[in-house]
Amino acid sequence: MPRAAATIAKKQTYMDKIVRFLEQYPRVLIVGADNVTSRQMQQIRIALRGHGELLMGKNTMIRKAIRGFSATSAKVNALLPFVKTNVGLVFTGEDAAKIRDLLTSNRVATAARAGLIAPNDVVVPKQQTALEPTQTSFFQALNIATKINKGAIEILNDVPLINKGDKVGASEAALLNKLGIKPFFFGLDVSMVYDDGTTYEPSIMDLTDADLLKSFSAGVARIAAAGLEIGYPTVASVPHSIANSFKRLLAVAVETEYEIPQSKTILAYLKDPSAFKAAAPVAAAAPVAAAKTEAAAPKKKKVTTESDQDMGLGLFD
Repeated sequence: MPRAAATIAKKQTYMDKIVRFLEQYPRVLIVGADNVTSRQMQQIRIALRGHGELLMGKNTMIRKAIRGFSATSAKVNALLPFVKTNVGLVFTGEDAAKIRDLLTSNRVATAARAGLIAPNDVVVPKQQTALEPTQTSFFQALNIATKINKGAIEILNDVPLINKGDKVGASEAALLNKLGIKPFFFGLDVSMVYDDGTTYEPSIMDLTDADLLKSFSAGVARIAAAGLEIGYPTVASVPHSIANSFKRLLAVAVETEYEIPQSKTILAYLKDPSAFKAAAPVAAAAPVAAAKTEAAAPKKKKVTTESDQDMGLGLFD
């Protein structure tokens, strides 16, 4: 009976800790903990000191604690759909991207094991191995082209060995171990981020201010286009509507020669086209200066060729 009471007290302490963290920290990173060793987990906890708290445990207890806390703050229910499989919670008050980078820096290289689901593609590079020629049949079984060079096996080409998501076979694992290749990196992988009632995928953390501004500008442009098309005024489309109306008003004024303050300049240009020259003195002076330079330069005697005569309509003289 005392043992059962101790277990109940331990569970209650664990759930109280979850509630305390939910009250203290506004952000929670849901992390996958597959293939993470206890030693690596200890190193991650040390790295998180002063930045946040890592909590692992049974999903049923985590969900029960969240549901209990939801009576105080219903927005934490957004965490429930993601508390499944082998996951943990990283509570923090700092920037989520910073914590994600901290977790990523603690990933470690891991050897391939038979039955493991590959988290990434694996390519064996062409190389001179230290394996003896007696193991050539092992490479032949995997359809890997080799030759004997200086008493050792040489792999002739890069070999795509495992695709992402495939189960690692015994032969592939043995080959990678023989070559001393550790193709996989395992650690706490962030699968979802909870931020004060809102959840989003970790890819959102990679967005920059320029990306946000570009998306916002594209949205404003679509709203303005829709407003102009259906004739419904919006904050985004009104400036364009005013500009287009002014253009039409100016076109009518020019066509009817009805003078308004905004059409005086255009009407003056139409009545006296030479006014364009006065409006651009630099552009007008440039050809004059070029003409003077050409006149001052010594003229070279032009050599007339047969093709020049043809282009000068000599055939029709």
